[in-house]
Amino acid sequence: MFFKRQNKYGSFSLSVVAWEKFKKNKLGLGSLLFILFATLIAVLGYLITPDHTPFANDQYLELGLKKPGFSVLMLPIKKTAEVKTANFVHSMFFGKENLQEYIPVRSFLTQGNRLYYLEYSALPGDPYLVKSILNDPSHPPFRKTFWMGTDRFGRDYLSQLMIGTRVSISVGFISVFISLVIGILIGSLGGFYRGKVDNFVMWIINVVWSIPTLLLVIAITFALGKGFWQVFIAVGLTMWVEVARVVRGQILSIREKEFVEAARALGFSDFRIIFHHILPNVMAAVIVISAANFASAILMEAGLSFLGLGVQPPVPSWGSMIKENYGYIVLDYAYLAILPGIAIMLMVLAFMLIGNALRDALDVRIT
Repeated sequence: MFFKRQNKYGSFSLSVVAWEKFKKNKLGLGSLLFILFATLIAVLGYLITPDHTPFANDQYLELGLKKPGFSVLMLPIKKTAEVKTANFVHSMFFGKENLQEYIPVRSFLTQGNRLYYLEYSALPGDPYLVKSILNDPSHPPFRKTFWMGTDRFGRDYLSQLMIGTRVSISVGFISVFISLVIGILIGSLGGFYRGKVDNFVMWIINVVWSIPTLLLVIAITFALGKGFWQVFIAVGLTMWVEVARVVRGQILSIREKEFVEAARALGFSDFRIIFHHILPNVMAAVIVISAANFASAILMEAGLSFLGLGVQPPVPSWGSMIKENYGYIVLDYAYLAILPGIAIMLMVLAFMLIGNALRDALDVRIT
């Protein structure tokens, strides 16, 4: 991520000096560790979530809106239908179905070969609601704790927050990648060839720049449809303008340097000159703006999900979690909407701080 200035061969390498400067920035280093931690949660996904079912969507309606730290007895019962087993990779990225069905119970009693229990939804002490099953010693009742409580559908809220991290990290990576591919290509063509090509590129940039970003994203979302991948593409197609402007401006100055003239004299193709000799020298600025675009993509995805145009249920997203629970802000469950809001704020702040730290580390004028 850290590059030296152009050497006489037009190549670039990792800069130890830039890394040392970056490490001195405590806010930047802390932000990097936070982002790595969030990325680790996103990658491991269902392997570390309390609820490992697809989309963390295991619902217990009788346990809806329970406070953080709530615990309840769960009685495992073997499912009658066959459950397909999933391999390690599939479980990590897509989750896996529970092999047993879990029933929340208030109390249970074992007598002989039968287990008598009172469901959590039943009234305590009502003997007519006591049910029984054949006792299975290999699957005894156990106590399950919901560390961040449950939402109105009785889903584990901690699992929803953790899987929501995956959506935010994914939209950042995919959207920034799309914006870099389009922005670097268009900006390179305009800055290197200038003339009519540059005028056409600037006309496209100004047209896209004049349209409000959120309205453009909504329009693209309507055209592509609602969904997980559609929102990533929609956000990425609106963020390439900043990259293109920066790349174009940098190449306009670098193309007049001596090493570019030397590359032309050696008969190198325009493609090689641009991608092997010029672009490595503009990567520092591109990296900094990519960090800012990452934060913008997370905010944009959260806004779209809040409006119902982003990731669709049952896929957990921080924006959709705020939408589902914002009505509880005036009640005793405000944390259901505040926690995903804090997660969005911390993620965006981390990328903005790391962008500032990268700018200082890659600036040769700052010692």
